[in-house]
Amino acid sequence: MTEQTTAKRTTGWLVIETIKNYGVDAVFGIPGTHNLEFYRPLAEFGIRAVTSRHEQGAGYAADGWSLQTGKPGVVITTSGPGLLNALSAAGTAYAESRPMIILAPGPARGKEFADVGTLHETKDQLSAAAAIVERARRVQTAIEAVAAVHEAFELFATTRPRPVYIEVPLDLLEEEVGDEVPAAALEAREFAPVAAPDTAAVAAAAAALAGAQDPVILAGGGSRGAAAELRHLAEQLGAPVVTTLNAKGVLDETHPLALGSNLRLAAARNRARDADVLLVVGAKLGEAELWVDALEARGRVIRIDLLETQLQKNQAAEIGIVADAAVAIAGISAALDAPGANPRVDAAAAAAAGVVATRAAVRAESAELDPVNTALGELIAGVLPEQAIVSTDSSQIAYWGLLNALTSRTPNSTPYMGTYATLGYGLPAAIGSRIAAPERPAFTVLGDGALMFSMQEFITVVEQGIDVTVIVIDNGGYAEIKQNEADAGIAPVGVVLAQPDWAAVATAFGGAGQRVSTPAELAAAVDAAVARGGLQLIHLRQDTFELGTGAAA
Repeated sequence: MTEQTTAKRTTGWLVIETIKNYGVDAVFGIPGTHNLEFYRPLAEFGIRAVTSRHEQGAGYAADGWSLQTGKPGVVITTSGPGLLNALSAAGTAYAESRPMIILAPGPARGKEFADVGTLHETKDQLSAAAAIVERARRVQTAIEAVAAVHEAFELFATTRPRPVYIEVPLDLLEEEVGDEVPAAALEAREFAPVAAPDTAAVAAAAAALAGAQDPVILAGGGSRGAAAELRHLAEQLGAPVVTTLNAKGVLDETHPLALGSNLRLAAARNRARDADVLLVVGAKLGEAELWVDALEARGRVIRIDLLETQLQKNQAAEIGIVADAAVAIAGISAALDAPGANPRVDAAAAAAAGVVATRAAVRAESAELDPVNTALGELIAGVLPEQAIVSTDSSQIAYWGLLNALTSRTPNSTPYMGTYATLGYGLPAAIGSRIAAPERPAFTVLGDGALMFSMQEFITVVEQGIDVTVIVIDNGGYAEIKQNEADAGIAPVGVVLAQPDWAAVATAFGGAGQRVSTPAELAAAVDAAVARGGLQLIHLRQDTFELGTGAAA
């Protein structure tokens, strides 16, 4: 067998070369019988191939990578089962409005719906993907395949970023291509920026904010590219900023105007609801973000969004601005700086005092609702390195504890998926994050039930030679659902789960694991994990951990 790859300018080669020209230097997936032509050019173009142990993990790792780079995560699957395995990750990217490209081979041209028992034959994998992603396209020529890549990047650059699926028929994928597709056709393109915001709407928003007595800014995932502009506007207005979990850290959470990412808790949510002018930036304001059916803002509402269809969804807006968040916010700030604009003066100090009170109320509310996970979240947050990327999962320790307690200073430091709320996200997202940002410590903090969904990716950490520390909070199974059953008058069924020896599992995969039972042991274990590198696992049994506050009793 040869150890050297033969260069062949196939359609698959052209697709990967085009993606490389947009700056993508890592792809995630699993090689398969049908997708080899996507893998052929990777070494030639210096693209890192990250092989997960399940395609769902490939998708979540691609998402973590994307959050750190700002580029779309690229997932390569084989036909049929490989693609279908990745669709939960595609659903996550759709729900959280994140860019992703999924590449897969499909039936050869003319063999669609043949039902003759070919390998990986699936009734209609294109329609399966189309039901989940923003855009799905089956191409028929090499020129169309390259065009589909450009169209994906145009979508990401000009409108709400959501996943794209590109299906290349197997015969086309393997077909060598000549001069009909010149090298120039593969070059990255510049796309026209989102249309400038309506000047009258920007002026009206500035006037409303300048005249407000108690303005509040609510920032969602659409604000992540506008951190500097958002901070400047908040300081101009003396306006507190509360964020969704997707926007956590868009305003440095040590800033005196930062209320944190605590919309799930009434103390923070009501602060936004009761503002006399509420500026909503790139947020869906859905039930998954609010934990109530609707915000029901009582004052005037201004909304900024890339899509006009979002401006009245879930919360009606008096003033709507269709624009990129950074452009729209900069326009409002410029209007506030204009002579005679009458911006708010000396409001920041009074607002900061209110922020302190609100944050205290948030902490008290969290402790009342879930004292154990609140205390654990605060403890873990206190021992993590300041610059760490901390991915989480749909686990109680995340949404009841850590995400309330952890202070994020930059956007995208806490990869999470609050709307899709999947299990199995945290570990692969940490892998992708670390590959994209190797200078930052990478942690994932999650429950035992969630870790069971993706523990096979332990070996991906080892194989890739990266440093990832896993802190698993073992509450014995699916504690949230166990409580749901109790609330519905159902005795526990299917929710109290057998546990492996987690430390031994990590060791068996080539890492190192240990169990901790006190705060001092946890702090020492975190420090040691960072120092040692590689795969590190810290196991904490919630029922026996000695918090020292009586909360875990």
